[in-house]
Amino acid sequence: MPLPRAERPSSLRDYAYAQLRDAIVSGQLAPGERLRDTELEAWLGVSRTPIREAIARLEAAGLVHTRRAKETIVAPLDDRDAFAAQRIAASLHELAVRDAVPLMTDEDLDDMREANARFAAALKTSDVDAALASDDDFHAVAVRASANPLLAGLLEQVTPLLRRLERARFATLAGRGSVGDHDRIIAACAAGDAEAAARLTRENWLTLERLLTASRTIDTQENA
Repeated sequence: MPLPRAERPSSLRDYAYAQLRDAIVSGQLAPGERLRDTELEAWLGVSRTPIREAIARLEAAGLVHTRRAKETIVAPLDDRDAFAAQRIAASLHELAVRDAVPLMTDEDLDDMREANARFAAALKTSDVDAALASDDDFHAVAVRASANPLLAGLLEQVTPLLRRLERARFATLAGRGSVGDHDRIIAACAAGDAEAAARLTRENWLTLERLLTASRTIDTQENA
């Protein structure tokens, strides 16, 4: 498990969770790979307690499975689980935008534009990691501006499943969450049209299944 070690924050539990989550989403920890406490302790430089707490959170998020009470493995990729998570994420982001629009400042709108510019640049260079990060930053503006303290935690339960599938399935995200989709969301937010912005946001988050279906169709045609 030759993974790089990041700087540790004050919360070792959060640190262990974030490192394991990111390694699973990126594919550094592969589906089916067994997670051994001793190896994780050596990699993360923390004790077994925060690691076990992190594993419990990862299992709740569907990223790992515990078998026979002790053996923990990275969960296999499951399209059905990802699509179920996608529908929840779409509803939560729709709620965030609807609540956020009346509260948004010019600075919030500028943050969305800047994140979308980074998203566009990442798509041009097929940088999947940068595209996912900038897409997260774009949508995080409304989550923050909504002033709903529960949204971020709820989204953390479902978003990693989606990002993992996107990262594993697609070499480019050109069909997912286009720059134009984001532009239309920004325009609706700037106009104070909460309902339009919420609808556009929901549609933006419901593109993964269509993208995966299109990808499967292309694969079938190429293999025919």
